Amino acid sequence: MIPVQGYEGRRVAVLGLGRSGLATAAALRAGGAEPLVWDDSPEAREKAEAAGFAPHDLTRQNAFDDVALLVVSPGIPHLYPSPNPVIARAMELGVPVDNDIGLFFRSFATKDWDAFDQMPRVICVTGSNGKSTTTALIHHIIEDSGRPTQMAGNIGRGVLDIDPAQDGEVVVLELSSYQTDLARALTPDVAVFTNLSPDHLDRHGGMGGYFAAKRRLFTEGGPDRAVIGVDEAEGRYLANQLGMGAADDRVIRISSGQKLEGFGWAVFARKGFLSEWRRGKQVASIDLRAISGLPGAHNHQNACAAYAACRTLGLSPKQIEGALSSFAGLPHRSQLVGERGGVRFVNDSKATNVDSAAKALQAFPRIRWIAGGLGKDGGIAALAPHLGSVAKAYFIGHSARDFALQVGTTPHEICETMDRAVARAAEEAEAGEVVLLAPAAASFDQYPNFEKRGEDFAAKVAAILAG
Repeated sequence: MIPVQGYEGRRVAVLGLGRSGLATAAALRAGGAEPLVWDDSPEAREKAEAAGFAPHDLTRQNAFDDVALLVVSPGIPHLYPSPNPVIARAMELGVPVDNDIGLFFRSFATKDWDAFDQMPRVICVTGSNGKSTTTALIHHIIEDSGRPTQMAGNIGRGVLDIDPAQDGEVVVLELSSYQTDLARALTPDVAVFTNLSPDHLDRHGGMGGYFAAKRRLFTEGGPDRAVIGVDEAEGRYLANQLGMGAADDRVIRISSGQKLEGFGWAVFARKGFLSEWRRGKQVASIDLRAISGLPGAHNHQNACAAYAACRTLGLSPKQIEGALSSFAGLPHRSQLVGERGGVRFVNDSKATNVDSAAKALQAFPRIRWIAGGLGKDGGIAALAPHLGSVAKAYFIGHSARDFALQVGTTPHEICETMDRAVARAAEEAEAGEVVLLAPAAASFDQYPNFEKRGEDFAAKVAAILAG
């Protein structure tokens, strides 16, 4: 646990008692503060009471008397589409509002660091797609090198729930726009921006607000190094804003598909090969094509981001190459779950929107595509340019019939259930093909979350392979 510094003997309100909220309350108490916890859910309040925290109703008239700070869980809106009434009241009264990320950056460094030979460092990863894989990949590479490391944030543990830093340790944090938007302190040593595509637009008041939330990670504290994906206009803008010119190697530009030779430091992947260029010269190259845990151009972009971040730590290209080869991938993200007779079964249940599904469809040459669920605005019409690799689609869930109307001449079948879709795809698949779950839809019509959907797919595949 990271005890929160700066609030000893003071009352701090905590709104939202999920994983991060309870960890925040415990860290506040460990730092000598008095946490006042609240959640609209009676079940969440009961869980907090079981953990030793007495609920304090923050909706009452005088709830903020003598309160020094309000700490908010990331899922609670503070501005758009409309602020939570508790947060609105705190702002009316001038009570500062923060989140656990802000408290972490204020509290991570301690006097114990004076005795360390090598200062701990923090790497933060944000962006629309690939954050989790990039974060996990950086963590894996550092761990493989023998250096102490922890992973937290939007993946794994809450940031205040990790252990105090060891000598030379590297903490790798995945941060969503919800987390970067409100944090009052953001001071990573290395910050990574993977890419940008529309998401959470209601929460941020549009695309500009969404990008602004991501941009805060780079502009609030000023990382020593910034790793920026420049395949979209926003990334190119951000890299331009942070650098003092093309030769400024404090900004490392990354790309999947573009050659980036005219910069002080760049890492890019083309035709399956990762290249590192510094001051106009290529200094390293890695063949990514045989790395099963990183299939497709989108994962090659993740590899470029992780490679660049780890190079800033002084790791060699050969160290990084070895660790890339042993990376197994994350569950539900282009995860190979089985193979039989030359047919691979890949679980990309995390592909819940059109953009992520498009990347999955571009990763393999011939696909038996399982898709569907609770469709989003526009359905899958935007996937039309990416259906050339689809041998046949098998649609499930609430939007199965709507999706079937949007795939034109692509062969398809309405299966409705995962059981039937996996069975039919496995029955018809030929050697060299991939049975791919990339739903392009939310899971909530049939499953509580994308993880359960992916687990069901993997279980159905396992049953077929064992039969």
